[in-house]
Amino acid sequence: MPKYILFQVAGAFMAVTILWILFPESNSFGHTYPAEGFEPYKAFILELLLTFFLMVVIINVSTGSKEIGTMAAIAVGGVILLEAMFAGPMTKASMNPARSLAPAIISGNLQHLWLYLTAPTIGAFLAIMSCKLVKDDNCCDENC
Repeated sequence: MPKYILFQVAGAFMAVTILWILFPESNSFGHTYPAEGFEPYKAFILELLLTFFLMVVIINVSTGSKEIGTMAAIAVGGVILLEAMFAGPMTKASMNPARSLAPAIISGNLQHLWLYLTAPTIGAFLAIMSCKLVKDDNCCDENC
């Protein structure tokens, strides 16, 4: 898991660096923040739920016989699309701490970074715990 986290963060910083090269006049580089008038605690709850539902889908299509084929990719991509489409205007639909970390650091706007680091982490943890409560063996084993 540490390598996965390291590569997620490195990829995020590389993406922001590319954005910085392509669009140097930008001030945000994809920075995530709650919409104007949308309270941070509401954004926290929404980001937690977005990540929870995304991880539940990922866990369920990545275990067992469903893990082979394009249906798993369609299910995960569909959830990301729907969540970004409906929650994007309110919270920018991060669903991934690494996706929010790099733009916040590069843009220097750290005001709501705590929200985008903690809510997805808690949401993912809750998804794993719910999977362990509901499913039998092979749910979120040591490879997860």
